[in-house]
Amino acid sequence: MTPVEIFEHKQKWMASGSNNPVPFHSDYRFLAKHWCKTKLEQSEWLHREYTDVYEDTIFFENQENVKKIQNYLKKFERNR
Repeated sequence: MTPVEIFEHKQKWMASGSNNPVPFHSDYRFLAKHWCKTKLEQSEWLHREYTDVYEDTIFFENQENVKKIQNYLKKFERNR
């Protein structure tokens, strides 16, 4: 997909309401973004910084990716 096609695809699923948000502590920003970059296509996720105090949110096109990243981030929260 071209960058324009990726942008349009993200806009389409974000506007449809099926955006599956996953909020997480901003300390885990690098880990979350790295996971998304290595495991998913660029058109399947969208990261927003500081959606709340010390919180970022990643939006996913598919619900199955929500569970996967939540399980991934739980490993680091336990060690905190």
